[in-house]
Amino acid sequence: MIDIKYRSKIKSLDEIKKIIGPFPRDKKVIMCHGTFDIVHPGHIRHLMYAKHAADILIASITCDAHIKKANVRPFISEDLRALNLAALEMVDFVYVDPDEKPLKTLSELQPDYFAKGYEYVSGSMNPKTQEELDVINAYGGEILFTPGDVVYSSSAIIENSPPNLSQEKLQSLLDGEGLTLEDMRGAFDKFKGIRVHVVGDTIVDTYTYTTMIGGQTKTPTLSVRHDTQENYVGGAGIVAKHLKAAGADVTFSTVLGNDAWKDFVLNDLVNFGVKVLPIIDESRPTTNKNAIICEAHRLLKLDTLDNRVISDKICKALKKQLEAEPTDCVIFSDFRHGIFSAATIPSLIESIPSHAFKVADSQVASRWGNILDFKDFDLITPNEREARFSLGDQDSVVRPLALHLFKQAECKNLILKLGERGILVYRNRLDVDSDLRSFFIVDSFSDKVLDAVGAGDALLAYATLAHIVTGNEVIAGVLGSLAAAIECEHLGNIPVTQKEVMDKIDRLELAHSWSSHKDAIRMVS
Repeated sequence: MIDIKYRSKIKSLDEIKKIIGPFPRDKKVIMCHGTFDIVHPGHIRHLMYAKHAADILIASITCDAHIKKANVRPFISEDLRALNLAALEMVDFVYVDPDEKPLKTLSELQPDYFAKGYEYVSGSMNPKTQEELDVINAYGGEILFTPGDVVYSSSAIIENSPPNLSQEKLQSLLDGEGLTLEDMRGAFDKFKGIRVHVVGDTIVDTYTYTTMIGGQTKTPTLSVRHDTQENYVGGAGIVAKHLKAAGADVTFSTVLGNDAWKDFVLNDLVNFGVKVLPIIDESRPTTNKNAIICEAHRLLKLDTLDNRVISDKICKALKKQLEAEPTDCVIFSDFRHGIFSAATIPSLIESIPSHAFKVADSQVASRWGNILDFKDFDLITPNEREARFSLGDQDSVVRPLALHLFKQAECKNLILKLGERGILVYRNRLDVDSDLRSFFIVDSFSDKVLDAVGAGDALLAYATLAHIVTGNEVIAGVLGSLAAAIECEHLGNIPVTQKEVMDKIDRLELAHSWSSHKDAIRMVS
């Protein structure tokens, strides 16, 4: 393996202590500490100066869990950041510090010198630097402030022009978990026959395409010519279709009006192979959202709907369907168009079979849903806006926000959708004995975005099935992200097939000199 010799420089605290020996020692040791999110010339000069001052250079990095600068950081995961430093000839050993501050590391290793950048000495002493100095003084070490004649900011580089490292990050994630792309492909073989019961609001998404004719001279009224119209089953209906396209046996419980759109929905879903258990409500229309599009611009959205809460009679009918239908998984796909409310959610949850894998997605694009209504689920998949809404939090950066929601929801797994920035996953691995990180990020794999509407539904479907058949959060996150990327590359709500995801994996493999790292040294995070 190309990077094995570099990975061998990444050590545990005990390994480094054994190698360098106790203070004082014959060979001088210097330690640098930082995030090193993108290694730039300023970092190189800092490390070169440090190595010049001692015999052994130890570079310690802040682990992902304690980086809270900017909204989605770190940009580079801790294992890749460690490998980047290990590849530098001047660096002898690399350590991923699990603590927020390097105080314990300094106390344990007792380096002869601790190197800091010049910015930490200008003006009054930084309180954090003072804490470090107190530890160093206690055993007789020294702080060295390296020259700062060339200054760069990782944050500025990332925010101005972030490099596309999605494939490198993916391979690093898989390596750290002992997984390969073959594990991704292998999951598909197990999708067939998984029984999924989707309960949720059906939406018919209409795209009305027009051409600009002109504007009225007396009023600010646009005049457009009607060209074509396309209709797609959306909402919880497209979730059912994604699941069926992936290979599952799908049952769909929903509420429809007694109108032409009802017939369109039933014909579409039944012909696609979805078992539909429709409940017809004579008092409401089937939800239709019509986007008026003119030359690639959305002029207007015309919605036909009734968001009243369903009646007790309809709720009881849904409960009966949930209790009677044999299933391996129940997905609540909540668009807040009547099925789910404070009045109905508790009783619907009670009707889920005890053995079923429980999944919830609550969308608040134009309604007032709350993902925290679905507590103690196996998987929830909100986006950032929905997470902020549920917690009443506009200010926290993404990772603490996700952690707060993960704890509040009491769920086993959380996939926080971040749009073009990918997903952030929290999983129930918070026990101290686990060598797997409690969270990880998967970048977006979209080659081009034609229509992002429905990407979250594709992710929900594929991530759910992968969770059920593999029990692996990384496989679920990656396959869900790949499906979402493919949906973004389609116009309209088109179900994503297994073949499309497999082809996407093949293209990733061809575009990148992919290698299997199952025998690579695993890093404790």
